[in-house]
Amino acid sequence: MFFHDSDFRHGVAPRKFSLEELAKVTNMFKGEKLGEGGFGAVYRGYLRDLDTHVTVKRISKASKQGIKEYASEVKIISRLRHKNLVKLIGWCHEKRELLLVYEFMANGSLDFHLFKGKSLLNWEVRCKIVQDLASALLYLHEEGDHCVLHRDIKASNIMLDSNFNAKLEDFGLARLVDHAKGSQTTRLAGTIGYMAPECISSGKVSKESDVYSFGIVALEIACGRRSIKPEYEESKASLVAWVWDSYGNQRLLDVADQKLCMEFDYKQIECLLIVGLWCVHPDPSSRPSIRQAIQVLNFEAPLPELPSSRPIPTYHAPNTSEVRPSEPCFSCLTITIPR
Repeated sequence: MFFHDSDFRHGVAPRKFSLEELAKVTNMFKGEKLGEGGFGAVYRGYLRDLDTHVTVKRISKASKQGIKEYASEVKIISRLRHKNLVKLIGWCHEKRELLLVYEFMANGSLDFHLFKGKSLLNWEVRCKIVQDLASALLYLHEEGDHCVLHRDIKASNIMLDSNFNAKLEDFGLARLVDHAKGSQTTRLAGTIGYMAPECISSGKVSKESDVYSFGIVALEIACGRRSIKPEYEESKASLVAWVWDSYGNQRLLDVADQKLCMEFDYKQIECLLIVGLWCVHPDPSSRPSIRQAIQVLNFEAPLPELPSSRPIPTYHAPNTSEVRPSEPCFSCLTITIPR
């Protein structure tokens, strides 16, 4: 059942756009292109009736995975309302075209500012980004009718608005699960460097695997580098291994982003680094919930005691019978947006 435009105007649900409308919004898809990948292209547009800039994602007709993720995105994010999630404004499924319309995030991605941009994110802004991401994850895991497993939390999926408020985007891989269950076995998906060990070895995704990805982002924010740097010397190629070694050697501040020039609160960065390590513990049962992580980050609970050396992950062979692949197609694509 689709929503009416009147629902959208009152902020109840995403709006269905016509292809003609979105062609005009993006200057016939010849306007400013914000990015492009295997899924398709992303454009900046302007909605005159709302007097606002938007981001329009055009899914490639050749991308089977993009088609599947489009359906997942519309179904799941249509249920969600939170200040730290990028808002889905509308969608279009017409003439074999699939498009998604989001609020425009003026300052781009966290990935760009941490690893590519010339502007420096100061410590105060970094702390706020961690808080915003944690708030989004708490909402997804605990505060809705269902638990939402995002499955692809990473710096490039964390967007920054004009005031550097952080918002999580891209729910194409997300899954809804019952709160009591909290996990699901599925095909391998996600981004190397952010995926928990058990996702790679068994295909199992859970709240704990999302928390692992959160921990990687927390470490990247504190250290100002990517989780994997193969060109670095062996001891520093893995961010997790490097930070854990520094923790064990009681030299944790050595890993802080040098671009900050030591202009940070020592207690805060120590806390962020230790919570980051806690979240990326190889054993899922030893990781905190996102609520527990927030309590420590807010200094409402003591720092966890971690082993001085990184524990070795235990791998299990995946049960392929539990993996449920599917091949989407335009002819069978039906989207029902929940009320």
